[in-house]
Amino acid sequence: MPSKLFAILKLKCPQCRKGNLLVGNPYQLRNFNKVNDYCPHCKLHFKIEPSFFYGSMYVSYGLGVGISIAIYILLLLFGLAQGMIRNFIIISISLILLMPYINALSKVIWANLFFKYKPNSDN
Repeated sequence: MPSKLFAILKLKCPQCRKGNLLVGNPYQLRNFNKVNDYCPHCKLHFKIEPSFFYGSMYVSYGLGVGISIAIYILLLLFGLAQGMIRNFIIISISLILLMPYINALSKVIWANLFFKYKPNSDN
């Protein structure tokens, strides 16, 4: 049984923690953060209402702020915080590079708020 944190970080289904929530890799431009209609493993219907994943934008915002703060603290700890403009550029580039994963992660976190884990959900 994979842990909830492992399942979230690996972008897995919140119900069975085995099937993929996304159609492909978050960095594939062809399927950029496209969510499966159903879990390929337990057949859970992910989209319980139209625009269900719009709420994940709030989670994405929180993750972006948290990552920005973490990067700034790391810059301070390693003595690399040399100026406000330089810090801004480093944080901005980091967020741009992490954006596909942050968006995918926010969708998985959002889904985990609404779907409960059922270890015997094999259909």
